[in-house]
Amino acid sequence: MRASENAVPPTPVATLAKASNYRWVIIGFGFIITLINYLDRSAMAYAIGPIKAEFGFNNEQFGAIAAAFAVGYALMTLGGGILVDKWGARSVWSGAAVLWSACTALMGICSSYPIFFTVRVMLGITEGPHFPALTRVVADWLPSTERARSTAMGLCAVPMAGVIGAPLITSLIASFGWKAMFAILGSAGIVWAVIWWFIYRDYPEHSKFVNDAELKIIREGQPLNRERKMAEMKAHDISLGKTTWKFLFTNPSLIANNFAFFGFGYLLFFSVTWLPGYMEQTYHLHLKHVGELLVAPWLTAAVMLFSAGFLSDYLWKKTGSMRVARSHMMWVCQLLSGLCFIPLMFNPSLETALVMYSLGLGFGLMPNAAFYAINCDLAKDKAATSLGLMDCYLGFAGVLAPYLTGKLSYITHNFNSAFFILIFFTLTGSMAVLFFQHPDKDMKRFA
Repeated sequence: MRASENAVPPTPVATLAKASNYRWVIIGFGFIITLINYLDRSAMAYAIGPIKAEFGFNNEQFGAIAAAFAVGYALMTLGGGILVDKWGARSVWSGAAVLWSACTALMGICSSYPIFFTVRVMLGITEGPHFPALTRVVADWLPSTERARSTAMGLCAVPMAGVIGAPLITSLIASFGWKAMFAILGSAGIVWAVIWWFIYRDYPEHSKFVNDAELKIIREGQPLNRERKMAEMKAHDISLGKTTWKFLFTNPSLIANNFAFFGFGYLLFFSVTWLPGYMEQTYHLHLKHVGELLVAPWLTAAVMLFSAGFLSDYLWKKTGSMRVARSHMMWVCQLLSGLCFIPLMFNPSLETALVMYSLGLGFGLMPNAAFYAINCDLAKDKAATSLGLMDCYLGFAGVLAPYLTGKLSYITHNFNSAFFILIFFTLTGSMAVLFFQHPDKDMKRFA
């Protein structure tokens, strides 16, 4: 099926019965919890003003608190991936959502720098399994021809959290205060976890909502067997993939993918933790006005990310080349993203800054689904573990971006140097994919 570099990807088997399409309901719930996840982790950025005012934190201290999340995240995301591959996304994802929601609510009762730091680390640890679980769901519930678009639909929640979160969180803070805001956000994940437990099964064969017609699409024409137990199905997946730890750590395509994802993560954490503060401090805007303005860059990113998922799957169907469908999209988009941020080093007008940041964020988030699809394609049997390893790079970026930005802005009293570092990591990630990622060659191991 994947024996040659130019092999055309499999076409779903045509059936007389109408497919149930329940897999898209599952992806919809992945979107919802990813939206909740990012609202929880980004809420701190919008509360920067009142928290600094109440506790006297400076930019350097606030940057360290923001970075604390990524410390916990980097420590747990690989472990979370291993747990998901072992126990499944049903139990691990539900449990993680309950725990991180509790940590979000606890943010509202923090009363000192050490407590803020500790709870943010705990939030990072409990959110660690989230994206490995999403990747596991895509690998198990979607055929190869739909993985990029389905992942894009789930990941579109990341920028949409900015679109919704900017006005929502700032309004909650204005109406109820920052402490109540954290409590309100924390309740949403618990509700989702309860629903997920009842509607999801780790394999579509075990779901009563999936008919045989849809199952044939998901399994790409492979023989169906609804009676097999989960352990047997896992053993079957492993026998097909045979992904080793050596492959995960030494394969050039995955290494390039992970390094580029570090650049992606640096931009994402820069934006999530410091974009409101950058707009507020550089252009002396009121927090409510900042919330309104930031809808534009996050909405731009959402549209571009969503479109890219469909484009990637289209190119995969047309060319049968992952290099074309995934890799070229990654390096081109990251290159354009880095170039868009260059004017921001020179303190342009508010209008110019908003336009260039919107384009830079849009291009930067555009290949997000392709990063995830590479893990599903090259390491399907260990998709969550592979994604967890990739997410470690994002976690490291999440430590550096908030802290370095806070440190540099505190020393220089502007964000110019911080943008230079952002551009550097974005462009080097682009070059890593251009020169070292050749996933088609690695697909031969499945032949």
